[in-house]
Amino acid sequence: MKDIIKQTYMEVLEQTGAELLVPDLENDVILLESGLDSLGFAILVATLDEKLGFDPFTMMDRPFYPSTFGEFVDIYEKMNPNK
Repeated sequence: MKDIIKQTYMEVLEQTGAELLVPDLENDVILLESGLDSLGFAILVATLDEKLGFDPFTMMDRPFYPSTFGEFVDIYEKMNPNK
């Protein structure tokens, strides 16, 4: 899951003309300091929905907004209906 998210993140960076602002997407990287803006994250979530077949943010009982890349990946792993 993490590899798919990381690969998709890099694809969205390229599509939007943004650059990765950190050496690597480690779990402790702050999302808002990583290179994607809010539109980029919307594109990332939509692209992951197409690839994975689910959007965990629409499945949550209570909204949670991840602040780090690790939290973002955890949400996808925990909400994966295909696990």
